[in-house]
Amino acid sequence: MKKILLVDDDQNLCNLLSSYLVAFNFSVDSVDSIRNALAYIRKDCPDLIISDIMMQDLNGYDFIKLLRLNNLYIHVPVIFLTAKGMTSDRIKGYNLGCHAYLTKPFDPKELLAIIYNIFNQIYFLQKIALARNHKFVSNSKLLSTFDLTPREKNVLTLVLQGYMNKEIAISLDMSQRNVENYVSRLLHKTDTRNRVELIRLFLGYV
Repeated sequence: MKKILLVDDDQNLCNLLSSYLVAFNFSVDSVDSIRNALAYIRKDCPDLIISDIMMQDLNGYDFIKLLRLNNLYIHVPVIFLTAKGMTSDRIKGYNLGCHAYLTKPFDPKELLAIIYNIFNQIYFLQKIALARNHKFVSNSKLLSTFDLTPREKNVLTLVLQGYMNKEIAISLDMSQRNVENYVSRLLHKTDTRNRVELIRLFLGYV
């Protein structure tokens, strides 16, 4: 059962929305402030958060900024449900990383469709990641034939996961130039011409 956290100081809305979502087999809890939401998440991280923007003290924008700064919570999808309906408000929300933005009043059926869509996307991405890892592990014998160093294997793993050189450099704490050199070595050792051919070699893409 997926856990959803409602963050809104309108208790009537929380009660109505909670009852609606529970009817569709979701586990729902609600809090009335960002500080209470952060305290809740530290104890029991939800699968999805639905948050208002306009609240006392910290607001919804502050909330998503704090979530995106913590690697433990960066993966949690956030839906903004708010009366702030200006285009600039929506753009700000999306730029901060929200998955959807609904303005009040809203149709609960649309919210439900958004929730299902988000969970379906997450499920799809997880299946791709599992398939990639399985293929990578299944090609461990192939991997051993190229006599790669531990560092080259680390770089290769991230290349196969779709990371670009800058992201690999940050992840492995090295310069981008060094990453480029490692990628060039991988291409040379595997007799491939580019990253696409390298990925196809190990993941079996056609």
